[in-house]
Amino acid sequence: MKITFLGTGTSQGVPVIGCDCPVCSSLDFRDKRLRSAIHLDINGKSIVIDTGPDFRTQMLREKINTLDAVIFTHEHKDHTAGLDDIRPYNFMQKKNMPVFATKKVLSQIKREFSYIFEEVKYPGVPKVMTHEISKTTAFEVEGIPFTPIEVMHYRLPVLGFRIGDFTYITDAKTIAKEEMEKIKGTKYLVLNALQTTHHISHFTLQEAIDMVNFIQPEKAYFTHISHKLGSHAEVEAILPEHIRLAYDGLKLDIA
Repeated sequence: MKITFLGTGTSQGVPVIGCDCPVCSSLDFRDKRLRSAIHLDINGKSIVIDTGPDFRTQMLREKINTLDAVIFTHEHKDHTAGLDDIRPYNFMQKKNMPVFATKKVLSQIKREFSYIFEEVKYPGVPKVMTHEISKTTAFEVEGIPFTPIEVMHYRLPVLGFRIGDFTYITDAKTIAKEEMEKIKGTKYLVLNALQTTHHISHFTLQEAIDMVNFIQPEKAYFTHISHKLGSHAEVEAILPEHIRLAYDGLKLDIA
């Protein structure tokens, strides 16, 4: 399994429009963060989790020329807004794109991208094949098993996913005990760590560190990072060796 961090930023990305703070002004490429998403290359299958506003740029940057499926964590625009840009894959692969999401997220997508689902479609619109998933049932994508993990983004349910020894969670503030059981034993963990100060719907840096210490993976990576967290270099310098900040373009190879 090869994992590529397509984006590691929060909903505004980094730099933030109009901000001249040290992080937004940084020349370190690791401080340039597009909206959060990852690409999975598993046994030759190409899968994306979330298509944010930067989806097109991310796929071009990583030269991802085939895509077998899209999975959504939740309905917020910084995770769904790029769905229209699956069209080149429709054209090249000559098939509808499988899209996996909860009933609530699919309903939101059908409202915001209503033209995709009209009975009489405009020529050239994206073509999708929707698959409803839930927090209670594992599912397969191209023969690859996924275990959904429900986390709470303030009062909004969001799905994380475990694939073998790898777990990806974004936009979390709390995780129920029964959902924590699904994470137990994971070797590679990705969590959101928005900023150092309290936030109503995201883990702070310390909350994310505490969660890693509780789960005890071999390696952890933080994502969904805002400019308020601090520069990549400064934050990494104070983290334990087994916890790293992810950055756009980071690639992990997991046996």
